[in-house]
Amino acid sequence: MNQIRKSLKTFVRIFALCGLSAILVTLITGYAAGLEVTQGPGDNRTGYESADYESRSISLLQRTGKAADLLHVLQSPPLGLPPVPVPRDNPVTQAKVQLGRKLFFDRRLSLNETMSCGMCHIPEQGFTNNELATSVGIEGRTVRRNAPTIYNVAYFSNIFHDGRETRLEYQVWQPMLAFNEMANPSIGYVVEKIRRLPDYTRLFETAFGGRGPGIETIGMAIAAYERTLVSGNSPFDHWHFGKDAAALSESAKLGFRLFRGKAGCAACHTIGDETALFTDDAFHNTGLGWQASVGTDPSEVQVQLAPGIKVPVPRNVINSVGERPPSDLGRYEVTQDPTDRWRYKTPVLRNVALTAPYMHNGAFGTLREVVEFYNRGGVTNPLLDPLIRPLGLTKSEMEHIVAFLESLTGDNVETLVRDAFAAPIGDRR
Repeated sequence: MNQIRKSLKTFVRIFALCGLSAILVTLITGYAAGLEVTQGPGDNRTGYESADYESRSISLLQRTGKAADLLHVLQSPPLGLPPVPVPRDNPVTQAKVQLGRKLFFDRRLSLNETMSCGMCHIPEQGFTNNELATSVGIEGRTVRRNAPTIYNVAYFSNIFHDGRETRLEYQVWQPMLAFNEMANPSIGYVVEKIRRLPDYTRLFETAFGGRGPGIETIGMAIAAYERTLVSGNSPFDHWHFGKDAAALSESAKLGFRLFRGKAGCAACHTIGDETALFTDDAFHNTGLGWQASVGTDPSEVQVQLAPGIKVPVPRNVINSVGERPPSDLGRYEVTQDPTDRWRYKTPVLRNVALTAPYMHNGAFGTLREVVEFYNRGGVTNPLLDPLIRPLGLTKSEMEHIVAFLESLTGDNVETLVRDAFAAPIGDRR
């Protein structure tokens, strides 16, 4: 064991020297093995936490996609979802979607041309990142929050964990300009770079009636693509809204009753009469943010070296080579209202089985851990949301709730993933 610890310390320091300490820190704080994301191409990490894990990743040469018609969801939303809101000043067209998809996966849009939007929002990992608790930007720079999924992001009126943005057209610029994400020095820098890229010649003009790349058209194109990532028509939808009694397992049905009843989950993850987004689009203090800000760090951290193999590493070793995450006060940073400290947005639960790790800081790797956290009543603090309380759920009841949550996966996941793989990837020449 001592030899393992020495080897790990060397490993940590090598990461730090390479400017990748943030990657190690985020791997330490939580890696989640999710459920099957897609049976098609991609990097499937199901069961990674088990000692008998076997890789199912396939060759990049086989990571081929198939373009799909994504516009149909705007005219006919899937069962369980309301009509997709589309702003009047940015109607979605095929040309905009194809351009937006190209931009989304283009690494040249970052300062050093190594980072794209799709590297934090990985298609086959639930359009988030199953491997990192919190995101990592260019050169291994620390990002303090988990990358939220962009499935069904078209329905959001509050964007980001703290709700600081209100439109997708505006949101796209924040990661592109953030020093610890894509790190571009200015909007003009991005615009001029795209103007110089020959493979974008006439694409903007075609999509926007003669207008070239600009602060508006770049945001509008990426937003148009993101609005098509709509996923519903899940087994739950067929059972609850479609009245198909056979569509859901008995365990999931019991879980739904607990979700709406004893567990009280539906107070925040709301369900309508005809549709359900499973979010109140509001902000709540569960205690996790407070704990990270004012709590004490454990003296040791369990570090996963390989499937089924973890070793404890002293916190001071990690702190000596890794950048400590910046402070995070949640919604307060937007409103400056002291009562909003450590409040974060209620996430949408659709496709939640695909989008581990969970919470704003990626604290939990599995849905069972999330349910157990709420069953304990969160973390007590002076501003704890009054809806958070000990639930008194039994082990079997928690298993039923997890079964229900797993039933919320849409039927078009593989279609959206394969379409993403069909995107022309911009790269340095």
